[in-house]
Formats: sequence, C-alpha cells, structure tokens
Amino acid sequence: MELTLIQKIVVFALPVIFAITLHEAAHGYVARFFGDMTAAAAGRITVNPLKHIDPVGTILVPLVILLASKLLGGGMILFGWAKPVPVNFGRLRRPKQDMLWVAAAGPGMNFVMAVFWALMIQMGHALGNSFISAPLMLMGAAGVFINVILMALNLIPLPPLDGGRIAVSLLPVKQAMQFARLEPYGLFILLGLMFTGILGFILWPLISVFIGLTALVTGLESAQLIGLIQLVLS
Repeated sequence: MELTLIQKIVVFALPVIFAITLHEAAHGYVARFFGDMTAAAAGRITVNPLKHIDPVGTILVPLVILLASKLLGGGMILFGWAKPVPVNFGRLRRPKQDMLWVAAAGPGMNFVMAVFWALMIQMGHALGNSFISAPLMLMGAAGVFINVILMALNLIPLPPLDGGRIAVSLLPVKQAMQFARLEPYGLFILLGLMFTGILGFILWPLISVFIGLTALVTGLESAQLIGLIQLVLS
C-alpha cells in the first residue's frame, strides 16, 4: 500500500497543525505560570490554531516537503514552524532558571502529543475492520512522526531553538552570555547543517529513540509503529 499525495496531505494535516501550534501555546502557558504575561496579553495561550498559524511555516513549508518527498521517493525530514509566542524572559520571576522550563515546554508538549497519536493507533487497532480504523492508525503514525521530529529538532542546543535556551539556562552566567550571542546566526547554522546532511545525521538517532520511547509508554510494538510511519512516508 502506498499513499497518494492527497492522502498524505489529509493524513498529515491535523497532526502538523497541532504539533506546531500547541508547541507554541505551551511556551506561553509556562511563561505565564512563571510570571510573564506577554503571551497571555497577546491572546496566544490558546489551542486555537488560527492564533498560531504562520502561512509559510505551518502550511507552505510542510506541504512543499511532502510534495518533494513524494516526488523524490521519501527520506526528507518533515518540519515547520508557527508564529513564535512572545516571551519576555526578563519578566520571569527567576529569568535564567525559569527560562529552562519555558523552553522545555514546547518539546514536552510534542512528546505528550506523540503519546496521544500513538494511543490513536491503539484505538484504530481496537476498532478492527471499521472504516475509520485504517485512517485513524495512519493519522496516528503521522502524528507520532511529526511530533518526535519537532521534539528532536528543538532539543538541538543551538539558539534560538529550545535546546539552545535550555543550554543558556544551565550554563554559568559568563558562558551563557557568550553562547547566547549565537542566536542571530542560529538559523543560518541550522540551514548549513541541513544542506550538508549533518542535521539528519544528528536527528535520526534522536528520532529513533523518541519513537521507541513513545512505543514503550503506550504499549505499542516498536516494529509496528515504525512500519506505520514508513507507510505514511512512502
């Protein structure tokens, strides 16, 4: 069985939108918890995707990657982004320490969503021969895949990615200030890693670990989950 491009778009649409937008909402929610009301004042602590969608990063880029992957035979890393939630780290009660939790909230939410989509696979399996069983399992596999990718990508210790902010929070003050100066160049470094193939070399082992962890938490067989993911990517 091989999915058509239209079927791929249908299967990935909801998982991609919610993976990206809830990632951002989680940053705003945790920032509010630690004292920064910036995102709350901007109305960005919401599960409404319309508040977070970036037409390019949330729709166009994933769509182009899906199309290119289909035409070139798969193997591309599907990713995207939403409008960044505004966070004023200076307004946090303990800016340097609390930055860690605000940054970790995004990848943490992606793991929660990966578990949710894995449970949808379990539900689809439990429904047996129901007409909704196969679509639910395929969408679940797409949801697991996009969320573990975003989790792995954002945990790379490179500002302005979440992993970079976590590193700034954990480093001693002097080293943290020096490391934070990389932020204006972070996107260019990331693109360089992508075009040289180094990014995939870094990400695929992490993605495999997170897929295995998701399977373990939800009671899925890793081989079954990987097989479904390969199917939605083929």
